Amino acid sequence: MVQAVVRLSEHANRILNIVKAKYDLRDKSEAIEKVTTEYEQEILEPELRPEFVASVKEAQKGKFKKIKNTSEIFR
Repeated sequence: MVQAVVRLSEHANRILNIVKAKYDLRDKSEAIEKVTTEYEQEILEPELRPEFVASVKEAQKGKFKKIKNTSEIFR
């Protein structure tokens, strides 16, 4: 396990205290662990939308969809 000394703003400190209380954690280290785990799941590795998965599968079959601009890709 890695140990680190961190500097937090007052706002970040309050957020960690709220997370600590909400999940009944022992200390701020566990709160930081909880926040980073949530961040990883929500931001770093989001699940692919079913529509996107279906369009990729269609493209793999050789069936392509014509689009007019790039904003249509993410619908």
